[in-house]
Amino acid sequence: MRLQVTQLTSAFIDDVRQTASLHDIGKVGTPDGILLKPGALSAEEFAEMKKHCELGASTLSAVLKRHPDNQFLRMGVDVARSHHEKWDGSGYPDGLKGTTIPLAARIVALADVYDALTSKRCYRPAFGHEDTCRVIQQGKATHFDPDVVTAFAALDGPFRRIQHEMQQ
Repeated sequence: MRLQVTQLTSAFIDDVRQTASLHDIGKVGTPDGILLKPGALSAEEFAEMKKHCELGASTLSAVLKRHPDNQFLRMGVDVARSHHEKWDGSGYPDGLKGTTIPLAARIVALADVYDALTSKRCYRPAFGHEDTCRVIQQGKATHFDPDVVTAFAALDGPFRRIQHEMQQ
């Protein structure tokens, strides 16, 4: 596993848990017509939607300037900006690749996709746990950090249980 065990301290894990909820904070600047659109987005709408990463990072950066030693905010900036980056470099907004993507953002990227796929949307029903895991496995080393996918697979039971509880 390439992940540095020293990075996975209890403080790091707690910060990831908390900053994950901030990953889409920039969507407050996205028009409701785009956020709530029941069908596919046009190229222009998708370009507008992608701006949420930079807006979220900018918003949290402004707060970080007031609290420069706050690790939670520093990680929040990374997560907000980079949670749509992909392991192979095809993501946005910066086209980061591999380990240049902050670890917290790589973790939240997978969690975000899991949540999005297992949640009902106005344009599609929720995917089941098995189908979602298949999609994530197919994205290993392209969309997702292979080590994060391996760690996710090792936690199949807890993810399955939580997803089942959330459906009720």
